[in-house]
Amino acid sequence: MSRAPKIGLALGAGGARGWSHVGVIRTLRERGIEADVVCGTSMGALVGAAYAAGELARLEDWALSLGWRDVFGLMDFTWRGGLIRGRKLFEFMRGHFGLQDIGALTRTYGAVATELGSGREVWLRDGHVLDAVRASIAIPGVFAPVLRDGELLVDGGLVNPVPVSMCRALGAEVVIAVDLGWAKLGYFRERARQREAAESAARPAWWARFLPARAPAAGAESRQSPGMPSALGVFFSSFDIMQERVGRSRLAGEPADVLVTPMLSDFSMMDFDRAREAIDEGRAAAERALPILQHLLGG
Repeated sequence: MSRAPKIGLALGAGGARGWSHVGVIRTLRERGIEADVVCGTSMGALVGAAYAAGELARLEDWALSLGWRDVFGLMDFTWRGGLIRGRKLFEFMRGHFGLQDIGALTRTYGAVATELGSGREVWLRDGHVLDAVRASIAIPGVFAPVLRDGELLVDGGLVNPVPVSMCRALGAEVVIAVDLGWAKLGYFRERARQREAAESAARPAWWARFLPARAPAAGAESRQSPGMPSALGVFFSSFDIMQERVGRSRLAGEPADVLVTPMLSDFSMMDFDRAREAIDEGRAAAERALPILQHLLGG
């Protein structure tokens, strides 16, 4: 009888779109598919850490409880290294989640960051898991960098948005990758559903400054000249472009065995209060990929 392959799960970067990782993992577990190796970049590092530590249910409950006021309340603003210091958020997480040292996790775990001075890809494999996550999510200009072993670290999405290579290096034989960069640009963005009316009723006008402008619906309106977005809107959209291009390049050279692609083109990187929509789309994306995965695993 053939042995079961060692399964790796590569969870990609993408800000608030990363809540979809929860839905992907839930669907895989319901089909009896568990990862032996979990690697994450940016938001993928956070969800992957919760999964590896057995805290996924608690993280999901917290994500579903978040409103825009909660998200804003966890921001500690600074002008030193970025807009958000990040200390307030991670002190909250240390107090509410039973996360631990990476070496004590029940699954092999790693997070990806970028060394700011050289652009070198850094694999974080030791120390407290939240310290690794904090470095991996440090979006340049938004979160302040993290000083670790004499190096300034920022978001791993700059160099490896979907860490398939790390999963393989840590022994995974079948790698399932979740690419959040899929369908964020061009035609797919034009297809995005419009939520401006509902969002404007639930959020104050100043909150829009933290979010890229939504694309208009496909059709005549989508061909009109767009309004001038906010500075942060330009930054986040530009970051999306960079991550999509880098991600596709890395996946072409280091392909996953199964690629899961949540369709979240109408999501901003800062839409953390829309967890339910992202989780549901993560479930749908995993369902679309299941026939290929079950074929590979002999199911």
